[in-house]
Amino acid sequence: MADPRFFARQGPFSIGELARLAAIDTSTGVTSERMIHDVASLDDAGPDDISFLDNPRYVEAFSVSNAGACIVHPKFVSRAPAGMQLLVTPVPYLVYARIARKFYPTPRPPPGIVPQAVVAATASVGEKCRIDAGAVIGANAVIGAGTWIAPNTVIGDGVQLGKDVIVGACASVTHAIVGDRVMIYAGARIGQDGFGFASDETGHTRVPQLGRVIIGDDVEIGANTTVDRGAGPDTVIGSGCMIDNLVQIGHNVQMGRYCVIVSQVGISGSTRLGDFVVIGGQVGIAGHLSIGSGVRIAAQSGISGDVPTGIDVGGSPAVPMREWRRQVASVKQLGRRGKSGGKSSTEGD
Repeated sequence: MADPRFFARQGPFSIGELARLAAIDTSTGVTSERMIHDVASLDDAGPDDISFLDNPRYVEAFSVSNAGACIVHPKFVSRAPAGMQLLVTPVPYLVYARIARKFYPTPRPPPGIVPQAVVAATASVGEKCRIDAGAVIGANAVIGAGTWIAPNTVIGDGVQLGKDVIVGACASVTHAIVGDRVMIYAGARIGQDGFGFASDETGHTRVPQLGRVIIGDDVEIGANTTVDRGAGPDTVIGSGCMIDNLVQIGHNVQMGRYCVIVSQVGISGSTRLGDFVVIGGQVGIAGHLSIGSGVRIAAQSGISGDVPTGIDVGGSPAVPMREWRRQVASVKQLGRRGKSGGKSSTEGD
């Protein structure tokens, strides 16, 4: 159950209404008029709550749950306890996400510019925007309608934010053009200098970073993530990308649509990612590479060369997934042999 001090719940909603939201047929076995008051886990749910089952590990908890309703995959329907209302779908987690968002929509404070905010006279602020205390909006910045700028955030000169953007507390956005419905979480840094310098025996000379950051629609950028602006060409984040906390994206990187980047990933400058790339946590990617569409990279991998479209890779340096698994298995076998050999040597002394 969500703590009401932090999360405002909507509802209740009928099962029929929730089913229509998720385009689920309720013609058989469901009491559409029954009211549901909240979402909850299988263990915590009561008769007025709806839960979900997506992972086979939790089938036993599902079979004894007190939830009044549950979103469930067809293959687990037979394990439901008597009396539980079932919304049957092949994508339970996705349906749960939609229903949970109905009960707990993203909160929005009332629109307005608080007196403690600093907004340049030449900035343009759209209708129904919220600019919180300590926020600074630079000269000629454009803030789209319905956008929320949280406390102590800096929006630099000339930045353009689309409609219904949320920029979290203490974030900064400079040299950027941002699409609609983008969420930039607290402490993120968008558009700062890329890491570029020329060196000789006298030291290092910084190269001016003259590009921008271009962010598509419906992107999320996690807390304390950094996205460097381009050195000349732009850094580009495609529409629908989900970027976790503590990710570093170097200058000139170009990401396609709907990529998923997990925390502590580092992508070096001028690397290109196709669409629907998935990168696990703590992956390091060298610069000037091409990562094809649909590639999936296992956590803690090191990418030192181009990766063709549509394959899974892992390890450091990364190789195709099957090869990586064989390598891991071989190392385990060597470890066992070494341990066994050690015992034999001791026994023979």
